[in-house]
Amino acid sequence: MQVSQQVRTAPGVHEALIGMGTELNLGLMREVGFQVPDEAGPNDLVIALRGEDEAALAAGQDKLVAVLAELHERSRATGSTTEVAPRTIGSAARRAPGGIALISTPGQYAVLDALDAVNAGLSVMLFSDNVPLADEVALKDAAAAKDVLVMGPDCGTAVVGGAALGFANVVRPGRIGLVAASGTGAQQVMALLDLAGEGISHCLGLGGRDLSSDVGGRSARQALRALAADESTAHVVIVSKPAAEEVVTELEQLAAELGVPVSWATLGRGLPDLTAAVEQTLTAVGAQAPTWPSWVPVEPRPSSAAAGGRSLRGLYCGGTLADEAMILAEEALGPISSNIPLRGAPQVSGHDTLTGHVVIDFGDDELTQGRAHPMIDPSLRLERIRQQGEDPTCGVLLLDLVLGHGAHQDPAGELAEAVSAARTAATGRGGHLPVVVALVGTEADPQGLQECARMLSTAGAHVFTSNAQAVRAALSHLGTPAPADPSTTTPTQHETGRTDR
Repeated sequence: MQVSQQVRTAPGVHEALIGMGTELNLGLMREVGFQVPDEAGPNDLVIALRGEDEAALAAGQDKLVAVLAELHERSRATGSTTEVAPRTIGSAARRAPGGIALISTPGQYAVLDALDAVNAGLSVMLFSDNVPLADEVALKDAAAAKDVLVMGPDCGTAVVGGAALGFANVVRPGRIGLVAASGTGAQQVMALLDLAGEGISHCLGLGGRDLSSDVGGRSARQALRALAADESTAHVVIVSKPAAEEVVTELEQLAAELGVPVSWATLGRGLPDLTAAVEQTLTAVGAQAPTWPSWVPVEPRPSSAAAGGRSLRGLYCGGTLADEAMILAEEALGPISSNIPLRGAPQVSGHDTLTGHVVIDFGDDELTQGRAHPMIDPSLRLERIRQQGEDPTCGVLLLDLVLGHGAHQDPAGELAEAVSAARTAATGRGGHLPVVVALVGTEADPQGLQECARMLSTAGAHVFTSNAQAVRAALSHLGTPAPADPSTTTPTQHETGRTDR
């Protein structure tokens, strides 16, 4: 995906799709107008380029060769070897017993690969999506029998012994372990803990369905047992999108049996937001929550926003962060339309013209067909951001930006340009467009937290390291009282529900 995105930057190249010739990839290529040879199959690497002329195609090919050469050199620099690579998962397991197999093959093949790894005694990080629910349950039952862990399917974030897998931030080592049925939610929690001076022992991903009634927390139980046996872990935070109440109760009982202190960062109506959950965790471990860093726009906010619209527009890369935004915003604004709506809220397509209060998750499957995740390829979201500046009904633009390994190398630069263009367009039509950004990351991340915040605030955005604080700030621009902080209330409900999942 990253290679495709870089090749698209070649002069005159309009589209680039590079991947194995799986049925899914070939279908995506055909959907965007490529004529794929009938003989292309899963064992082939298919390179599809579209450009304005022959020179553009040549430039795309040169860019591809350069990117692959750079990746090859980077691989050699990080530890080349003359040893012959293993040809099967079993032979790899014999070389590195007790390791982790990272599997990202298409969903229809992924379960067989994962089962091979589990049977060989390896834990698995299953990046693949589109794995049937029954296969997930069977795979996790097999893992429990072998006393190994399956992180996934659709697990995009993990940190094991300081090693980042998938999308992950660079955080200091420490005493707090995470069990996470959420990717960007886990990144928000890790980043806030790091800002508070606390470190992470491990972040064990589960896949987004693990805490549902259907999966029953199978991987969460394995992860809890693993962290209970880990000498470096003194406290555990369980992070999740809305979870089934009965699964939460079972995990609470298991944690008590294991003697593991547990905090909950589980989104849901009436529950603490992720920032409040982190603050509760800090109190539980005897630490103090800091004032979470934020940066004001370089250009002062006008004294009156009368020329602005009245609608909230949230354009997110992180699904969990989008969930949190909708949970908080609906308390003040009522149901929020979305392509991943909360239960009872209207569902819209991410391709629709935005009307009223809307939060869009650009990482949803609908918007990643034929393109990389927006944390890698933000082009679709950047275009929608620019469009909001021309829309007089948009009263405030709410965005996220997630840093770390696996993400775009310079996300803040491109986002700052789009924010500046949107605000300029709003001024040109006699309006005003406040922009609020939730910046998730650490100073040790490759992109650098401070530098990203500087670029965004210079472009006129108000930047927060807490997504919950960003949402409340966005609501204030609409003249709407922010929802009360529920961190001091007793959780009464762990399940929010969706219209689409």
